[in-house]
Amino acid sequence: MGCRGLFFLVIFSLSGLSGFLAENEEPAGLVMNYYKDTCPQAEDIIKEQVKLLYKRHKNTAFSWLRNIFHDCFVESCDASLLLDSTRRVLSEKETDRSFGMRNFRYIETIKEALERECPGVVSCSDILVLSARDGIVSVGGPYIPLKTGRRDGRKSRADILEQYLPDHNESMSVVLERFANIGIDAPGVVALLGAHSVGRTHCVKLVHRLYPEVDPALNPHHVEHMLHKCPDAIPDPKAVQYVRNDRGTPMKLDNNYYRNILDNKGLLIVDHQLATDKRTKPFVKKMAKSQDYFFKEFSRAITILSENNPLTGTLGEIRKQCNLANKNH
Repeated sequence: MGCRGLFFLVIFSLSGLSGFLAENEEPAGLVMNYYKDTCPQAEDIIKEQVKLLYKRHKNTAFSWLRNIFHDCFVESCDASLLLDSTRRVLSEKETDRSFGMRNFRYIETIKEALERECPGVVSCSDILVLSARDGIVSVGGPYIPLKTGRRDGRKSRADILEQYLPDHNESMSVVLERFANIGIDAPGVVALLGAHSVGRTHCVKLVHRLYPEVDPALNPHHVEHMLHKCPDAIPDPKAVQYVRNDRGTPMKLDNNYYRNILDNKGLLIVDHQLATDKRTKPFVKKMAKSQDYFFKEFSRAITILSENNPLTGTLGEIRKQCNLANKNH
């Protein structure tokens, strides 16, 4: 799975919340342990399922991480990402910007376990957020207390992805601006990009730095490895051709990413810019020295991301299946 999609996120003004509300209606808001009365075992069930799935399929942890980014930055943290295409509407999952995303079926596995315990209670959007939280722990990251109480949206937002999601080749100014619009500052951006410490990037997203000429900004020793993994200038997008984001600790969320990009071993243009732009480089250097600082900022940024304009109260619905709105069930 290509990880670059973890970070090319989308903006949405908080004032847009009014578009979801009926006249004079106020959202109920998110709270800690929202299901304590209606489904007391909900968070334990999600945690146990994430552990089981990670034990069987290690790359699920990267999927959980990528899910929260792709969903929560597209107008609302409402699980719109999980909806399948219909005859009239394209799914977000099937857009070019979702290239390499997979393991959605395991969200359904978690949903089915919850439905057996508490039918019709736990939203897919809360499953998406909490599975990301527990997935972070699975790969050695910090435990991040996150609020719940989200409800599910009813429509895909594939038609607006291009308006919001910056490409991995865009300027750091664009990236910083779009994060700032949902309250994530420069150190938060640097920390979130630190998720490049785990996973892999498909050669489709890398070859422009290798062919027809090698990007001179790349570390020559790393170029040899990249060329070995990506030998074709036009790779087959369906082929298993990829480069590990961090060759040292590829399955561990840690601050090794920052040392790599300071050594010009970042795979994507955005990685290189992060280590060279004057607005972000000081934080890269600080996180390279201190994993505690990285985890602190990462936790703060994930919390902000997870609370981006959720549907709460009577808004939205609780889907019966995460891939279908109830009207299509």
